[in-house]
Amino acid sequence: MSQMAKPFFRTVYDVPREEYFAPGHGLCAGCTAGTIVKLLLKVAGPNTIVVNATGCVEVSTTPYPYTSWEVPWIHVAFENTAAVASGIESAIRVMKAKGRLDPSKQINVIALAGDGGTYDIGLQALSGMLERGHKVMYVLYDNEAYMNTGIQRSGSTPEFAWTTTTPVGSVLRGKVQQKKPISDIVAAHKIPYVATANPGYFADMMTKFKKGLETNGPSFVHVIQPCTTGWKFDPRYGIVLSRLATETGIWINWELENEQFRVTVPVPRRKPVRDYIKMQGRFSHLTDQDIEEIQKIVDQEADRINKMVGRTVIGPVVEQ
Repeated sequence: MSQMAKPFFRTVYDVPREEYFAPGHGLCAGCTAGTIVKLLLKVAGPNTIVVNATGCVEVSTTPYPYTSWEVPWIHVAFENTAAVASGIESAIRVMKAKGRLDPSKQINVIALAGDGGTYDIGLQALSGMLERGHKVMYVLYDNEAYMNTGIQRSGSTPEFAWTTTTPVGSVLRGKVQQKKPISDIVAAHKIPYVATANPGYFADMMTKFKKGLETNGPSFVHVIQPCTTGWKFDPRYGIVLSRLATETGIWINWELENEQFRVTVPVPRRKPVRDYIKMQGRFSHLTDQDIEEIQKIVDQEADRINKMVGRTVIGPVVEQ
């Protein structure tokens, strides 16, 4: 039987004051990726190496000759984030074994990539890293498309969503396929720690970062990241939309820790998915029937999660 997880960071006053992500980045106004990275580095601290795939975060935080990173950081290609992180972790381990580095010194190795570099192009390297058991925390910031290169669909793009490669017209009604269950795929590797998180619930998200970094082996934290440009919503509402994703059951915050499954943010009374969808221009073409179909898919996932937990933690839909 699963149980509720207690967050390490309960209030804003528990959050470390030190900043390792400088404010002078070029992310879009209202982009929640900046919030995710800022809080990630507050948890990780200065003894951290970040391996960052090509993507929105990479191009927006390192316009030559400037950088927003106040920890060691390396830019790598779309496909090899996990491979490079594996090599760095292995090198640290060898240096400690040979006495070239203090064995007691904790150095965090974080692989950071978006959905394109994780769901699709980087999946092979990620699977290899997990299978080999490297002590690396892989953080996926998921904005559900290739936003950096022009809003093309990815394996993470949800069904019916508009992108530049899944247009809306007489032939297509947005993306045809459903979102790939990447966290379930990672969990199937039987690694010690897998979690989903949401910047709208910062204490829960930071707790998961802390647990991932303390894990003896690979860990994976999958964070939803609303994108103002690709999702087409008012930049003021990034965190509002983040929270709506969980309140409607579109995004369930859970963790799988040493084979113990928990829902960390229960939702006793769910809001209808319509509340989430209507805030986003990428879904503006949907009919009531389309929204009902999405609601059924979300209901089925809620039922599956409740069965895994052994009790109702994701409750029924309650109309406003």
